[in-house]
Amino acid sequence: MTTPPETFRETLEDAFWERHANPWSAGTRFVLLPALMTAIYRRDARLLAATLVFAALNPVLFPPPERTDSYLSRIVLAEREWLAAGNGTMGPSYPNVLNLLNVPATLYAVVSAVRRDRRGTVLGTAAAMGLKLWWVDAVVRRTGVTGEGPTAEAASD
Repeated sequence: MTTPPETFRETLEDAFWERHANPWSAGTRFVLLPALMTAIYRRDARLLAATLVFAALNPVLFPPPERTDSYLSRIVLAEREWLAAGNGTMGPSYPNVLNLLNVPATLYAVVSAVRRDRRGTVLGTAAAMGLKLWWVDAVVRRTGVTGEGPTAEAASD
């Protein structure tokens, strides 16, 4: 018995996640919130536009990685598995409560940046990033994703 061919949407989703699992994709996403807060704080429309464009393109900007056992790749793979299992990203139970707590932290950072409150912007941004890192680490631990070493082709090069 053969499996039916994937739908176009499934093919696109697979390509998205495969490319996003590149450590460069996952790693560079961590600069987005500080860049966004800097753009708001400085009233820099060009930086704001560049940050938003980069945020939109980032998951597909980099090629699929040759190996997925780096921690940054495991974050993406674990998030995919977590979402595929229907766990969602927000809710009252751990670890999703961390993303709920992230909402007021991020709002505090944005409001502080708009008001040009440097301390509030830095504290809110740091809190939001800390909560996000805590959430992704918890998801990696709960899913047990380990990634894979180099592909056979990459190992033979």
